[in-house]
Amino acid sequence: MRMLRMRLSLWRSHVRASMLALVVLGALTWLLLYSYAGNEALLKLHLEQGGVELRERLQYAEMLLQNRQKQILGLQQRLSLMVDGGKSSVGDNNTITMGNITLSVMQGSDQLVLPSIYSHLPHLLQHNESLLPSFSLSRGRTGVSLVIGIPTIQRQVKNYLLETLQSLLDAMTADDKQTTLIIVFIAESSRDYIEAQAKEITSRFQLFVDNGLIDIIAPSPDYYPDFATLKPTLGDQSERFRWRTKQNLDFAYLMMYSQSRGTYYLQVEDDIVAKPQFTSTIRNFIVSQTSSEWFMLEFSQLGFIGKLFKTKDLGQLSEFLLMFHMDKPVDWLLDHLLYVRLCLPDKDMGHCVRMKAKQRIRYKPSLFQHVGTHSSLKGKVQKLKDKDFGKVPLFRPHTNPSAKVSTSLKVYKQHTLEKAYAGQDYFWAHLPRDGDYVRFDFTPSIVVDKYIFRTGNTEHAGDIFLDTSVEVLPFNKIESLKPNQEKNSITKDGFVRVGSFVRGLANGTVPVTLGSISALRLVVHKQSLNWVVLSEISIQASTKS
Repeated sequence: MRMLRMRLSLWRSHVRASMLALVVLGALTWLLLYSYAGNEALLKLHLEQGGVELRERLQYAEMLLQNRQKQILGLQQRLSLMVDGGKSSVGDNNTITMGNITLSVMQGSDQLVLPSIYSHLPHLLQHNESLLPSFSLSRGRTGVSLVIGIPTIQRQVKNYLLETLQSLLDAMTADDKQTTLIIVFIAESSRDYIEAQAKEITSRFQLFVDNGLIDIIAPSPDYYPDFATLKPTLGDQSERFRWRTKQNLDFAYLMMYSQSRGTYYLQVEDDIVAKPQFTSTIRNFIVSQTSSEWFMLEFSQLGFIGKLFKTKDLGQLSEFLLMFHMDKPVDWLLDHLLYVRLCLPDKDMGHCVRMKAKQRIRYKPSLFQHVGTHSSLKGKVQKLKDKDFGKVPLFRPHTNPSAKVSTSLKVYKQHTLEKAYAGQDYFWAHLPRDGDYVRFDFTPSIVVDKYIFRTGNTEHAGDIFLDTSVEVLPFNKIESLKPNQEKNSITKDGFVRVGSFVRGLANGTVPVTLGSISALRLVVHKQSLNWVVLSEISIQASTKS
């Protein structure tokens, strides 16, 4: 009953949101006609984008309505099964009434068995809340243009999720962040791991969790069958069979959850980097399609990375994955679905290939690159790279004020601090120890507004500064600090601590009360287990006299 109430409430809210969005979109269209009068090319572009968006939103609203009707029928069937099993009872007229909604319950020989998720996963009938997330951290953002799904599991060697989220967020504009929803799906049963992972995400991306850009969910442990009782297929070992079967179930769950949240759905893996403004590129590519009949747009040639679908098609796709979740890997099933939809027995394979090419359209160059080397399958190392992506930038260049640089760290090969400060390379050094430093001396002294020190890069994500402080040396000796500068402290040699590294990043300002600065340094306070990469050095001097 609880599930039925929740779904009915969601149905009403989604339909209201969709209708409101259509009204707003129509009003904006009329405003564009006046705003861009005289600029026909720009007006045409906006009208094309608006037309595509309007068409997809209408189909999206229709899909929501159909899905809610299907869910009510599915719940009706489930109630019927419960009645037949003696688990519940109904009135004399075989109906159940809740508020102003009445469901008729078929019994005995009159029952028509409808296909549903319970047909493919019958074990779900044993647990009332098996389809509800066991963990959900969400602000309920819906009606967005783009939903990005990121399935992730616990990896034995290296977890790339935080770097993936950072890459996606860095590549998005402020407007993109208002019309996008990122769903992190932690496909694990361990409550401790789920909460620890959610805490890490929230700690690093608190703003985006609070404003609804990032959702974090995890499935109920009861969603998964007892894999030990399943017979492996394709001659796979039991561990690999369990891995790919669970992956199909994970993808289907994430798609089902995402279906009602926006117009388009993009799935990526948890170990990728994204190109700048990838959302704008995707939006423009959608508009450029001469037909709206496409099923999938691909923005990477690898695996299930960068695959874009209309959310109205996710129902069919997720059901196909559930139907054959034990039989084949997800990429094989995706190709088979297209074959079933498009290929005719009386046509040759060439015709089949041409038909699939019209519905599975590839964008080049790729917008996402796979950077992980340790697979989620235990013991598997994969160094897959998308050749169409291009070279992944390993550092961010900046123009910094003139300074003499020095370090106590042992430099690796040609990756010197001088090159990094000049914006020519990244700085790479051996294991940092307590007391090691990186120092910048300014001649003449300068007033520092802001600083950014970023460690690690896509190839060496773990090579970061951890317990490391940012300290400045005022030109005029500081004897004491005001009480409201409690985070600052003076070292024995006169430096003032103004910040520290948090998960490899130090980003802050220098109090104007410190005046002109003669030197800035990074000081290590604890032995590190990894090397360190300084991939970004930005020191911004004040332009005020």
